[in-house]
Amino acid sequence: MNKFSIAIAAASLFLAANSHANDSTSTLSAVKERGYINCVIGNSFPGFYSLDKDGEWQGMDIDICRGVAAAVFGDSSKVTFLPVQWAQSFTSMKSGAGDILSKGMTWTLSRDAGQGLDFLDTYFYDGQGFMVHKDLGVTSVKELQGATVCVLTGTSSELNIADYSRANNLDIKTVVFDDSSVRNTAFFNHNCDALTNDRSGLAAQRSAAPNPSDYIILPETISKEALSFMVRQNDSEWANVVKWTFAAMVAAEELGVTSENVETMRAESQNPVVRRLLGVEGDLHRGLGLADDWAYQVIKHVGNYGEIYERNVGPNSVLGLERENTLNALWTEGGMMYAKSFR
Repeated sequence: MNKFSIAIAAASLFLAANSHANDSTSTLSAVKERGYINCVIGNSFPGFYSLDKDGEWQGMDIDICRGVAAAVFGDSSKVTFLPVQWAQSFTSMKSGAGDILSKGMTWTLSRDAGQGLDFLDTYFYDGQGFMVHKDLGVTSVKELQGATVCVLTGTSSELNIADYSRANNLDIKTVVFDDSSVRNTAFFNHNCDALTNDRSGLAAQRSAAPNPSDYIILPETISKEALSFMVRQNDSEWANVVKWTFAAMVAAEELGVTSENVETMRAESQNPVVRRLLGVEGDLHRGLGLADDWAYQVIKHVGNYGEIYERNVGPNSVLGLERENTLNALWTEGGMMYAKSFR
């Protein structure tokens, strides 16, 4: 599906969803009847959601949604991606157009309490940073006195930079944009002294620059950015499916279950937790309204959390982000990735 077709599909689904926004039918029932999941994403954020050379979506957020499709249908392809501008993120969900919002969204109190949506889990721990032109000669954010900074409007980054500038008496002047690609172009064309975003985003934007070595990411991190996925409020059945799909990815990594060995583990493992996770014994699937092999399907088709991290944002990816000694490591390795009990 090309970009034009995707845009048309997204618009059609958005309009059609308005007539069903107040439908009392559970999302899980609606998804099963429809035959696919609608996943709201952004336009382009390499490593998290972007189109490859064949016109296929790829990235961590993409894999979250594909994992849910695998859990529900046993087929990770049964998902439609709806790319929207940042300002339409919440309305596209509240209207009923999307079933999951997964687009590098930071979990904040105001969003959690004021948008009619629920954050479920954090899949990537990040923090806001700054990128500058190397020829600016700046090595610290504290040197950006009176600087102009490109930022996306309506984001936590816009609010964070205002707080940081005020707290440090920097008199930073923000130049706001509705479209991330326009923001990036403005920065690369020297229309701003600096670009601010989550540090993973800065790495993505630098990797896409004509000459990445012309830009440096400053060392300071000025905020905590817990990137998380969301669903509509008051639908615990669907929320359980989505959050336990992610938990299965993390648990699989903890237990050493991968997309490559999942068949063998399902057939031969005597570990009771592995057997429950993969549906060999127990009846954990019944509470979710899914098939007994739902988690097996997730791992088989999409992989465990470590596999998802490595192929999308890890050291050998376009972003080249280390995981070791970061919050994104497993809890057993000093990080924050921790699966709830499969019992």
